[in-house]
Amino acid sequence: MRYQFSTFPGTWPGLGLLLLRLAQAVSSILDVGSYPWGLANGVASATICAQLLTSALLALGLWTPIAGVILAVVESYLAISDGGIDERHAVLAVFGASLAMLGPGRWSIDARLFGRRQIDL
Repeated sequence: MRYQFSTFPGTWPGLGLLLLRLAQAVSSILDVGSYPWGLANGVASATICAQLLTSALLALGLWTPIAGVILAVVESYLAISDGGIDERHAVLAVFGASLAMLGPGRWSIDARLFGRRQIDL
């Protein structure tokens, strides 16, 4: 996976990205807990699974751009699915898109797997 940016920011910007990832993941997981589980149809089950999977990936910092885009799409669907606009889901969709654009930061699995390497000659 090749990122469009050259660094995985550390120190304070990296900590900010970590907090943003964790806030997004915890908020989406708590949102799934409020669904009525007995009334889930196929679409609701798919959105629940997508929310849980992408939230776990974001919390770990694994495949962050892909997970951010998927979560932004799912949250956008949830924001407009009831006929009106649900502000909470709209904000979570913006967080997901922002994380997809900004990347995971230094404290993530992505940074360990795909980060900058130092080559000693």
